[in-house]
Amino acid sequence: MNPIKIIPCLDVKNNRVTKAIEFTRMADSYDQAEAALAYSGQGADELAFLDMTAILEGSAIHTDWVKKIIGNTDLPLLAGGGIRDLRDIKSLLSLGVSRVALNNITPQNLGFLAEAAARFGSERIITAIDGIKNPPESGLHRLEAIMPDTDNKHGLELVSWVKQIEKQGTGAILLTSRDTDGTKSGYDLEMTKAVAQAVSIPVIASGGAGSMEDIYAVITGGKAQAVLAASVFHSGMINIMELKKYLYSRGIPVNMPPLR
Repeated sequence: MNPIKIIPCLDVKNNRVTKAIEFTRMADSYDQAEAALAYSGQGADELAFLDMTAILEGSAIHTDWVKKIIGNTDLPLLAGGGIRDLRDIKSLLSLGVSRVALNNITPQNLGFLAEAAARFGSERIITAIDGIKNPPESGLHRLEAIMPDTDNKHGLELVSWVKQIEKQGTGAILLTSRDTDGTKSGYDLEMTKAVAQAVSIPVIASGGAGSMEDIYAVITGGKAQAVLAASVFHSGMINIMELKKYLYSRGIPVNMPPLR
């Protein structure tokens, strides 16, 4: 098993992190640049930035916000939200973004994903996918993909969809369970495992972290190669360095920063 990546996520709206960062004393607990610096000190492997304003308003990603974060941390940055064409991707990569997350892929624009992976390299392209779990007696697909253009389901079987996504050349899947997101009740292990076993690329688990045990479970039971979370890190409920020590003690390989 390769070392597991621990990725705190900054959801930014109107140039502010949408949830206060309370784990350390900062001048401004909603400032994304200060948060990036703090997470770098905690030993995060990567930082995710999601432009909520761009997603909600259909606007382009705010590159000035990206510059602000990159200028304040040496962590690799995964950026998503408002990425509409190849020029947006090129612009972000030229700023120093390590990977971009495409959250607008549908059956109608799979070609965009293929073009992006071919031009910039699979290692720099991630596809964000939301899923939902239907009751066994519903007559619907047990695991269903939700398209980004609406909150309504489109009848796409999730595992089949991620296989299509993989064929286009994406380097990883960022998988969020709509059922568990924000609940702190644990990741959806059934969904995560089904996706991870269906593809050969890494799966980043998102949605539902409430404890270190939840993160351990999605790695061992869900077969995730990376974990993304927001609230539990922002609130100080989980310290990233302590999380890494916990995972290591339970046999999970992690990247430990060098002693200073």
